[in-house]
Amino acid sequence: MGPAIALRLRQHLTLTPQVQQALKLLQMSAMEFAQEMEQALTSNPFLEENPDAPTPAPREGASVEDVIVPQEPSSGGPLEREQDDWGSLNDAQPTLSQHLREQLMILPMNDRDRGLAHMIIDSLEDDGYFKLTFDDLVPLAPSGEDVRAEDFGPALRLVQTLDPAGVGARSLEECLLLQLQALPEKTPQRDVAMKIVKGNLSLLANREWARLQHAVGCDEATLHRARALIRSLDPRPGHRFGAQEARYVVPDVIVKKLRDRWVAVINPASLPRVRLNRAYADAIQSKNGSNQSLARHLQEARWLLRSIEQRFATIQRVADAIVARQRGFFEYGEVAMKPLTLKLIAGELGLHESTVCRVTNSKYMATPRGLFEFKHFFSRRLATENGGAASATAVRAVMKELIAAEDPRAPLSDAELARLLAQQGLRVARRTITKYRALMRLPSVDVRRADMRRIA
Repeated sequence: MGPAIALRLRQHLTLTPQVQQALKLLQMSAMEFAQEMEQALTSNPFLEENPDAPTPAPREGASVEDVIVPQEPSSGGPLEREQDDWGSLNDAQPTLSQHLREQLMILPMNDRDRGLAHMIIDSLEDDGYFKLTFDDLVPLAPSGEDVRAEDFGPALRLVQTLDPAGVGARSLEECLLLQLQALPEKTPQRDVAMKIVKGNLSLLANREWARLQHAVGCDEATLHRARALIRSLDPRPGHRFGAQEARYVVPDVIVKKLRDRWVAVINPASLPRVRLNRAYADAIQSKNGSNQSLARHLQEARWLLRSIEQRFATIQRVADAIVARQRGFFEYGEVAMKPLTLKLIAGELGLHESTVCRVTNSKYMATPRGLFEFKHFFSRRLATENGGAASATAVRAVMKELIAAEDPRAPLSDAELARLLAQQGLRVARRTITKYRALMRLPSVDVRRADMRRIA
């Protein structure tokens, strides 16, 4: 059959450059947005800084070519007086998790083993200890993966070979042993120090030198040098790294209470001080666009300012909707968090769900209860006995309270936690309890019981 020419009709959606730019700005974090504004000021001659920009928002009918700054209600409270502090950045050291992940990148292993090692790293406490059990990690494995508790043993041993020595230990004894094993074999008194650490730490802590000397079989001078070696070790190897929460974050929104009403206002520190250079704009317009390159720059500058306005207007709308839905959280904490979905907010505001998703990612809300990412306020719905619903966040908060109030001599198992939650009208499966407890990095009942025995 010979070649032929045919016409076909086909429908497809094409995003204009203006829409693409608006979506790009919307999904940026405050830091990324600030960097984008700096680049725009450098590359576009029709944009200029406006450090003296007024704080009230443009009135109806005002030009979007002026600086975009929403109006902020005045409360006179401490949160408002400290709002300038939200724009300051603290130098952040690499976290323990980042340090360990960088080492894993250069080690040869398959994707499954690497994934298990990453789960171990994500489970470590800030001091570098692994205080969960392998059973706690099984529910957190990706669905579809056949992961058993014993599979985490090799992954933990791998993590324990990484720097700093002692990381991934499950007890003080194991932490010190890992550090001693990492020393060269010819290190003076290394073997004696290992004998002290293995089962004789209580004698060392109680300063029972004679009994300790007899237990490890050495003379007094050797014992003294072995003690000095142990004192040189780090019982908390993770503390030398930055805290996991140390991140470059500028809140996009500040939540405060005004006259018994919770409101959200755009953080002034996140707003760009940028405007159109009217002198340049008037000059190019007077030439009727004879210079196509400059005319294109002028159009791009106007598009950018409109996209900025749209970004902050959308963030404000979503923040208002979140605050209105989660008033209980701001009053009483996480136990009062309501179930909330992106679809619900999108339908309420007349936005596409993907737009709300872009707003909730990498956007932060400063509240009297702390700094939270927008997505923190979205939680899946769990049924209650009376036919109502509770959020997963609220369930985790109740779990945390129950564990905090438990009898240390008889800690609550996951099954007992499920029973106590059921008494409060919350139907939660034991497997879900195990998953939530692991997500909150709370040790299992066996670990809590063992910790109590060691203290006793």
